[in-house]
Amino acid sequence: MDTGLRDKRVLVTGASGGIGSACARAFAAEGAELVLHYHHGRNRAEALSAELGGASIAGADLTSEAEVDALFDEAGRLDVCAAVAGVWPREDVPVWELPLERWRETLDANLTASFLTARGFLRGIAEQGHGSLVLVGSTAGIFGEAGHADYAAAKSAIVHGLMLSLKNEVVRIAPRARVNTVCPGWTYSPMTRGEVDDEVLARVTATMAMRKIAEPEDVARQVVVLASDELSGHVTGQTVTVAGGMEGRLIHP
Repeated sequence: MDTGLRDKRVLVTGASGGIGSACARAFAAEGAELVLHYHHGRNRAEALSAELGGASIAGADLTSEAEVDALFDEAGRLDVCAAVAGVWPREDVPVWELPLERWRETLDANLTASFLTARGFLRGIAEQGHGSLVLVGSTAGIFGEAGHADYAAAKSAIVHGLMLSLKNEVVRIAPRARVNTVCPGWTYSPMTRGEVDDEVLARVTATMAMRKIAEPEDVARQVVVLASDELSGHVTGQTVTVAGGMEGRLIHP
């Protein structure tokens, strides 16, 4: 099926990461013209660019207003933005021990980064009148995540308050522009490398109908579907959960 993404210009944030690079490859397979964002992973972004035939790369700290503005100036006209970049703190820390510094850093790296990315992209939409924004949240933002209340709070804000507000605001300037969210559950990626052994696998899949961890490509395909005006032209303000049927309760003993 034709996604209509050929020759569309797409920015993928966090393209040096596991899900981000999978998204970039999926968009490239549809013939899109890519801008690959990275923060610390320049070498990975350059390797991905070479793999994809010389896609543009652009570095930026997405928590910096000035750097995000410069990123969008460099990217130029965009049809799609896949806001994948985010940070999951590895250490399990309950709220009563959670330092304010980590709380602020996590919200900045996830929520503030998503806000600044969305703002930069939607400013361009105001000029051209169309576009699709796909935000990447997390099942932590739907069900919560003990030991990671900071991350869960940031992702919940993205999935609910931010996305649902943006989908209503963007139509004021572009009646057919769309904003949606993809929420991955546990996914094999550099962010979770070393975190998923057999014991963890059994525990985290106890709330999932399908007892397996997602691959980055599982998430990327849903991002592409939501980005496509051909496949999702009348879909906005929606969250697609890619988590093997995860629920907020135990399914398996």
